[in-house]
Amino acid sequence: MSAHTRPFSARPVSSRPATSMSRAWNAQSRPTTARPQTAASIRHESSYIIAVLEGRGVAREVGIAALEKDTGRVSLIQLADSPTYVKTIHQLHLHSPSLILVPDTFLSVADVSLASGGKKPPTTSILVQCMMEEFDIPIEPVLRKYWNETAGLDFVNQLIVDDEEGAATLVAASSKYYALSAASALFKHAEAKLNLRFAAGSLLIRYVQVNGTMMIDPETARNLELVGNMSNKKSSHSLFGLLNYTYTAMGARLLRVNILAPLTVHSSIEARLDVVEELIQSEDRFNEVKNALKTFNKMDFDKLICSLAASEARETTNAKPAAARVAQMLNLRNIVKGLPLLANTLQGSRSELLNIVADMISDERLEKIERLVRQSLNEEAVPAKGGIGAVNARVYAVKANYNRLLDVARETYKENVGDIFSLNRELSEQHNLPITLVYQETGFVFALKKTDLEGELPKGFINVTMQKGRWLFSSVELKKRNARMKDALDETLILSDRIIQELTVELVVDIGALYKASEAVAILDMLWSFAHASILRPEFTGTLAIKAGRHPILESVQSAGTLVPNDVFCCEASSFQIVQGPNSGKSTYLRQIGLLTVVAMCGCFVPAEYGSFRLHDALLTRLSNDDDIEKSLSTFANEMAASAMILGIATPNSLILIDELGRGTSPRDGVGISHAIAEELIRLKSYVFFATHFNELTTTLSRQPSVVNLHLAVQKTRRTTSNIGMSFQYRIVDGAPDDSGHYGLELARLADLPEDVIVEAQRVADKLSELEEREHRESHTNKIAVRRKALLRLRTQLTQALDHSTLPDEELAAYLARFQKDITQVLHDTL
Repeated sequence: MSAHTRPFSARPVSSRPATSMSRAWNAQSRPTTARPQTAASIRHESSYIIAVLEGRGVAREVGIAALEKDTGRVSLIQLADSPTYVKTIHQLHLHSPSLILVPDTFLSVADVSLASGGKKPPTTSILVQCMMEEFDIPIEPVLRKYWNETAGLDFVNQLIVDDEEGAATLVAASSKYYALSAASALFKHAEAKLNLRFAAGSLLIRYVQVNGTMMIDPETARNLELVGNMSNKKSSHSLFGLLNYTYTAMGARLLRVNILAPLTVHSSIEARLDVVEELIQSEDRFNEVKNALKTFNKMDFDKLICSLAASEARETTNAKPAAARVAQMLNLRNIVKGLPLLANTLQGSRSELLNIVADMISDERLEKIERLVRQSLNEEAVPAKGGIGAVNARVYAVKANYNRLLDVARETYKENVGDIFSLNRELSEQHNLPITLVYQETGFVFALKKTDLEGELPKGFINVTMQKGRWLFSSVELKKRNARMKDALDETLILSDRIIQELTVELVVDIGALYKASEAVAILDMLWSFAHASILRPEFTGTLAIKAGRHPILESVQSAGTLVPNDVFCCEASSFQIVQGPNSGKSTYLRQIGLLTVVAMCGCFVPAEYGSFRLHDALLTRLSNDDDIEKSLSTFANEMAASAMILGIATPNSLILIDELGRGTSPRDGVGISHAIAEELIRLKSYVFFATHFNELTTTLSRQPSVVNLHLAVQKTRRTTSNIGMSFQYRIVDGAPDDSGHYGLELARLADLPEDVIVEAQRVADKLSELEEREHRESHTNKIAVRRKALLRLRTQLTQALDHSTLPDEELAAYLARFQKDITQVLHDTL
């Protein structure tokens, strides 16, 4: 019986029967999070096959095993998720799946017809529905019996690289039932469907700790344009495009993963910042590292390493994979030759991380690998990009006198190529034409420039085509000689491949050193890339304080000096910040805060005059106001789904950005819902930036001590026929807007309403504002709120002074005395 059943595609959704697959969207539903593909992200994304298994209990324990078959990297993950599965979807996005495997019992009869004839559930699991909605890729069922914890542990034990981290991975993963069961199904699929078998001890298997990185849900990644531009898929105007100066595919992959899941370990971030600072301050080291990395330009160590480890489960006698393996071995030789040069550029580094990288690429086992490769391969044979040069590099890769049969096959190949060139000379002389030879995949063809031919080609030539200003053609005799040459070439490559495979068996013993070197080069490549975009080193003090911060993506697009910088200050005493003002700049301000936080937590410098950040466990946003036509979701339903997700996973350490909540329903309902959600976020003590048009929230939330009001500055100017008498400054200032309700009056004036109507409207609006302000100022509730704010601010300032102050004793005493004076004055005024 086959271990697997027919794959099916997750799209189009409309093909799924409404009864089994459509579920009503409610407050617990997850918002759309599909991230657009961009030229930049496609080029550097991995393409994993991922097995996903969910537990049957109410805890929503999910196990994930992800294999990238091109690079031999395997990630094992197990996590407890929320009802919207946002953490699982986040992990899937980090690994860019090309195929998802699920147990056949997760799929309803309506969604897949199974050969096993086993009993199927009436509906597909909600987790699979979420994945179907999120990813436009096949989801393939695997029989439930192949999801076996014991078999998974056996696979991991057999295939994991034998290095110091391998033992730690085995300990961490041994108790993870769901992750190991997913691994079992994954490797069964690789063998049965992909015809892939891996050598023992050849895969870089790691258990991924989810709690060491910041969780960014995919919708946030899309709205903040972390790895792709929203308006133009081919544009490099994204955070990834801005920071990506990497030379290697591994460096680009690492950069992408770090942007989507920044570090939350303070010591690791500081170690990265030390490297970036050293590379900026030492121009010589910066250029030396650059020149050493250039030698690995566009290389992918991981793919090369994996090609050594992988073999066909069912053997094939095809010269094509043989040719590929010979070329890969030549590339491997170039890599191990280039690593000592890179290690030399890092000698004498101040940064601890650079010294660790230098040690990782100076492993004795790498010298052994180079020695083994040098013994078998020609020094002169270098991989070429195409044409006969690339073929000859593979033919003559192995040293002469290494294998008698190979030497004979090579001699035959050489004679056959010589025969083809002789034929070319004969025909050129016979027809008095400068005919040349061009090598294509099928063999040689004749070529003749269009300008060298008057009239038609002589008789006897066949398969005539025009290409780039020249005629390409063949002859019966050339085809015969090509066939003989091709036979000799295939024989040569297959014999070379046998020698390469014998060499590979010796190299696989030390494959862990190659994986380690690949990781080291990737992190160095990424940090060197960070050194380009560096302005100011951020601090991590528990307070979010940015002076003159700038939106990093907008700064790269706009003319120098035209972007308005803005300050940010958020601490425990001001953790909920309401941002008001006209429709100009609030969204940019919120996005700027999110982007600068991501940049800092990646270990990169930030575009600001000063930057202090807090380590956040999650970045959650509600930013766009679009309907979702595909899911028949209105703006309001989208808002509520996003809000439910935020409230479900937010913690006191989360950073939350909300833009214009409640606009999709009536104003009264919008205010009520916004107030209720705001109160819950205030209770959670997350850092929240809440942009809104509802001026009522400044009143309804005023009794909360951690609420701060901000607004965008508007400057009065002389009114003209095209100007309402205001200029938007795009600058955030403290306090609620003074005339927040009067923008409408100015617009009414521009619409040529009668002057007496405008005057009366102004009088009533001013009178109401004055009454409201007087009542608010004199109210007992307001005095209590002022006292609470002052006491909370005092506690926060004292905590900051205790944890982070580096002031001398006298200055610290003066600093504390000012606190005492301020709090005494507030208590005196409000008691």
